[in-house]
Amino acid sequence: MTIRVLVADDQPLMRAAFDMALRPETDIRLVGEAANGMEAVELAGRLSPDVVLMDIRMPVLDGVEATRRLARGDGSPRILVLTTFDLDEYGVEALRAGASGFLLKDVRPDELVHAIRVVARGDALLAPSVTRRLLDMFTAVLPPAGSEKQAMLQALTDRQIEVLTLVGKGISNGEIARELFVEDTTVRTHIRHILEKLDLRNRVQAVVLAYDAGLVRPTSE
Repeated sequence: MTIRVLVADDQPLMRAAFDMALRPETDIRLVGEAANGMEAVELAGRLSPDVVLMDIRMPVLDGVEATRRLARGDGSPRILVLTTFDLDEYGVEALRAGASGFLLKDVRPDELVHAIRVVARGDALLAPSVTRRLLDMFTAVLPPAGSEKQAMLQALTDRQIEVLTLVGKGISNGEIARELFVEDTTVRTHIRHILEKLDLRNRVQAVVLAYDAGLVRPTSE
Protein backbone atom coordinates (compact mmCIF):
# COMPACT_ATOMS: atom_id res chain seq x y z
CA MET A 1 0.00 0.00 0.00
CA THR A 2 1.28 3.46 -0.91
CA ILE A 3 1.21 6.03 1.91
CA ARG A 4 -0.14 9.34 0.60
CA VAL A 5 1.52 12.35 2.26
CA LEU A 6 0.59 16.04 2.33
CA VAL A 7 3.20 18.58 3.47
CA ALA A 8 2.10 21.86 5.07
CA ASP A 9 4.87 24.40 5.65
CA ASP A 10 5.09 28.11 4.83
CA GLN A 11 8.76 27.81 3.78
CA PRO A 12 9.21 26.65 0.16
CA LEU A 13 12.69 25.33 0.94
CA MET A 14 11.34 23.08 3.67
CA ARG A 15 8.64 21.72 1.38
CA ALA A 16 11.28 21.01 -1.26
CA ALA A 17 13.48 19.28 1.32
CA PHE A 18 10.66 16.97 2.37
CA ASP A 19 9.90 16.23 -1.26
CA MET A 20 13.52 15.20 -1.87
CA ALA A 21 13.56 13.06 1.27
CA LEU A 22 10.42 11.14 0.32
CA ARG A 23 10.96 10.80 -3.43
CA PRO A 24 13.19 7.68 -3.25
CA GLU A 25 10.64 5.73 -1.20
CA THR A 26 8.51 3.36 -3.26
CA ASP A 27 5.79 3.05 -0.60
CA ILE A 28 5.41 6.80 0.11
CA ARG A 29 4.09 9.43 -2.31
CA LEU A 30 3.89 13.18 -1.79
CA VAL A 31 0.45 14.13 -3.12
CA GLY A 32 0.30 17.82 -2.24
CA GLU A 33 1.90 20.87 -0.63
CA ALA A 34 0.28 23.63 1.41
CA ALA A 35 1.77 26.99 2.43
CA ASN A 36 -0.52 27.55 5.44
CA GLY A 37 -2.94 25.72 7.70
CA MET A 38 -6.04 26.73 5.76
CA GLU A 39 -4.59 25.34 2.54
CA ALA A 40 -3.69 22.16 4.42
CA VAL A 41 -7.27 21.64 5.56
CA GLU A 42 -8.65 22.33 2.09
CA LEU A 43 -6.13 20.11 0.30
CA ALA A 44 -6.61 17.28 2.78
CA GLY A 45 -10.31 17.33 1.98
CA ARG A 46 -9.61 17.02 -1.74
CA LEU A 47 -6.59 14.72 -1.77
CA SER A 48 -7.38 12.36 1.14
CA PRO A 49 -3.79 11.91 2.35
CA ASP A 50 -2.93 9.20 4.85
CA VAL A 51 -0.40 11.40 6.67
CA VAL A 52 -0.03 15.17 6.95
CA LEU A 53 3.33 16.73 7.87
CA MET A 54 2.09 19.87 9.62
CA ASP A 55 4.25 22.87 10.49
CA ILE A 56 3.24 24.42 13.81
CA ARG A 57 3.80 28.09 13.02
CA MET A 58 2.15 29.13 9.76
CA PRO A 59 0.21 32.19 8.58
CA VAL A 60 -3.58 32.35 8.00
CA LEU A 61 -4.21 29.27 10.17
CA ASP A 62 -1.59 27.78 12.46
CA GLY A 63 -0.74 24.10 12.61
CA VAL A 64 -2.48 23.46 15.92
CA GLU A 65 -5.87 24.72 14.70
CA ALA A 66 -5.41 22.99 11.35
CA THR A 67 -4.68 19.76 13.21
CA ARG A 68 -7.78 20.23 15.34
CA ARG A 69 -9.97 20.71 12.27
CA LEU A 70 -8.54 17.71 10.45
CA ALA A 71 -8.57 15.35 13.43
CA ARG A 72 -12.29 15.74 14.11
CA GLY A 73 -13.37 14.64 10.64
CA ASP A 74 -14.32 11.11 9.62
CA GLY A 75 -11.50 9.20 7.98
CA SER A 76 -9.09 11.95 8.97
CA PRO A 77 -5.38 11.61 8.17
CA ARG A 78 -2.69 10.93 10.72
CA ILE A 79 -0.85 14.12 11.57
CA LEU A 80 2.82 14.64 12.37
CA VAL A 81 3.49 18.17 13.51
CA LEU A 82 6.81 19.84 12.69
CA THR A 83 8.63 22.18 15.04
CA THR A 84 12.06 23.75 15.40
CA PHE A 85 12.03 23.23 19.18
CA ASP A 86 12.12 19.81 20.82
CA LEU A 87 10.38 21.20 23.91
CA ASP A 88 7.60 23.23 22.36
CA GLU A 89 4.30 23.87 24.13
CA TYR A 90 2.61 24.18 20.74
CA GLY A 91 3.72 20.66 19.94
CA VAL A 92 2.02 19.45 23.11
CA GLU A 93 -1.12 21.39 22.24
CA ALA A 94 -1.08 19.73 18.81
CA LEU A 95 -1.04 16.32 20.53
CA ARG A 96 -4.06 17.44 22.51
CA ALA A 97 -5.71 18.50 19.26
CA GLY A 98 -5.23 15.05 17.76
CA ALA A 99 -1.74 14.76 16.29
CA SER A 100 0.00 11.38 16.44
CA GLY A 101 3.40 12.84 17.28
CA PHE A 102 5.81 15.61 16.42
CA LEU A 103 9.19 15.90 14.73
CA LEU A 104 11.98 18.42 14.67
CA LYS A 105 12.42 20.07 11.29
CA ASP A 106 16.04 18.98 11.13
CA VAL A 107 15.01 15.31 11.33
CA ARG A 108 17.16 12.96 9.25
CA PRO A 109 15.48 11.61 6.08
CA ASP A 110 15.49 8.03 7.38
CA GLU A 111 13.88 9.16 10.65
CA LEU A 112 11.22 11.09 8.72
CA VAL A 113 10.39 8.05 6.59
CA HIS A 114 10.22 5.84 9.68
CA ALA A 115 7.91 8.32 11.44
CA ILE A 116 5.54 8.46 8.48
CA ARG A 117 5.31 4.67 8.36
CA VAL A 118 4.71 4.45 12.11
CA VAL A 119 1.79 6.87 12.19
CA ALA A 120 0.35 5.60 8.89
CA ARG A 121 -0.25 2.21 10.47
CA GLY A 122 -2.10 3.84 13.36
CA ASP A 123 0.61 3.96 16.01
CA ALA A 124 1.79 7.01 17.92
CA LEU A 125 5.28 8.33 17.39
CA LEU A 126 5.80 9.37 21.01
CA ALA A 127 5.99 6.95 23.90
CA PRO A 128 3.29 7.65 26.51
CA SER A 129 5.95 8.27 29.16
CA VAL A 130 7.46 11.01 26.97
CA THR A 131 4.03 12.55 26.45
CA ARG A 132 3.46 12.58 30.20
CA ARG A 133 6.75 14.39 30.82
CA LEU A 134 5.90 16.98 28.17
CA LEU A 135 2.47 17.57 29.66
CA ASP A 136 4.00 17.97 33.11
CA MET A 137 6.48 20.49 31.75
CA PHE A 138 3.92 22.69 30.01
CA THR A 139 0.94 22.39 32.33
CA ALA A 140 1.33 26.02 33.40
CA VAL A 141 1.12 27.42 29.87
CA LEU A 142 -1.36 25.08 28.21
CA PRO A 143 -5.03 26.10 28.29
CA PRO A 144 -7.12 23.87 30.57
CA ALA A 145 -9.45 21.38 28.96
CA GLY A 146 -13.19 21.78 29.37
CA SER A 147 -15.47 19.72 31.58
CA GLU A 148 -16.53 17.72 28.53
CA LYS A 149 -13.33 15.70 28.96
CA GLN A 150 -14.49 14.54 32.37
CA ALA A 151 -17.94 13.80 30.98
CA MET A 152 -16.39 11.47 28.40
CA LEU A 153 -15.30 9.18 31.20
CA GLN A 154 -18.92 8.24 31.90
CA ALA A 155 -18.71 5.90 28.90
CA LEU A 156 -16.11 3.80 30.72
CA THR A 157 -16.44 1.11 33.36
CA ASP A 158 -14.68 1.52 36.70
CA ARG A 159 -12.00 -0.94 35.58
CA GLN A 160 -11.46 0.93 32.32
CA ILE A 161 -11.05 4.21 34.22
CA GLU A 162 -8.49 2.47 36.42
CA VAL A 163 -6.61 1.27 33.34
CA LEU A 164 -6.81 4.70 31.68
CA THR A 165 -5.38 6.30 34.81
CA LEU A 166 -2.41 3.95 34.72
CA VAL A 167 -1.94 4.53 30.97
CA GLY A 168 -1.97 8.26 31.74
CA LYS A 169 0.95 7.76 34.09
CA GLY A 170 2.98 6.58 31.10
CA ILE A 171 3.55 3.00 32.26
CA SER A 172 3.67 -0.09 30.08
CA ASN A 173 1.08 -2.82 29.60
CA GLY A 174 3.23 -5.23 31.58
CA GLU A 175 3.43 -2.84 34.51
CA ILE A 176 -0.32 -2.27 34.39
CA ALA A 177 -0.91 -6.03 34.34
CA ARG A 178 1.24 -6.49 37.43
CA GLU A 179 -0.46 -3.56 39.18
CA LEU A 180 -3.93 -5.01 38.55
CA PHE A 181 -2.97 -8.71 38.84
CA VAL A 182 -4.23 -9.53 35.33
CA GLU A 183 -2.73 -10.84 32.10
CA ASP A 184 -1.12 -8.58 29.48
CA THR A 185 -3.80 -9.62 26.98
CA THR A 186 -6.50 -8.38 29.37
CA VAL A 187 -4.79 -5.01 29.59
CA ARG A 188 -4.55 -4.77 25.80
CA THR A 189 -8.25 -5.59 25.52
CA HIS A 190 -9.16 -2.88 28.04
CA ILE A 191 -7.04 -0.31 26.19
CA ARG A 192 -8.59 -1.22 22.85
CA HIS A 193 -12.08 -0.77 24.31
CA ILE A 194 -11.08 2.55 25.90
CA LEU A 195 -9.80 3.91 22.58
CA GLU A 196 -12.95 2.75 20.81
CA LYS A 197 -15.36 4.18 23.39
CA LEU A 198 -13.59 7.54 23.61
CA ASP A 199 -12.87 7.77 19.88
CA LEU A 200 -9.14 8.15 20.49
CA ARG A 201 -6.55 7.46 17.84
CA ASN A 202 -3.82 5.91 19.94
CA ARG A 203 -2.29 5.53 23.37
CA VAL A 204 -0.75 9.01 23.30
CA GLN A 205 -4.18 10.57 22.96
CA ALA A 206 -5.30 8.42 25.91
CA VAL A 207 -2.48 9.91 28.02
CA VAL A 208 -3.53 13.43 27.06
CA LEU A 209 -7.17 12.71 27.91
CA ALA A 210 -6.28 11.17 31.27
CA TYR A 211 -4.33 14.33 32.02
CA ASP A 212 -7.08 16.68 30.78
CA ALA A 213 -9.84 14.84 32.67
CA GLY A 214 -7.93 15.09 35.93
CA LEU A 215 -7.19 11.38 36.32
CA VAL A 216 -3.48 12.20 36.33
CA ARG A 217 -1.90 15.21 37.99
CA PRO A 218 1.36 16.95 37.10
CA THR A 219 4.26 15.42 38.96
CA SER A 220 5.30 18.91 40.08
CA GLU A 221 2.16 19.34 42.14
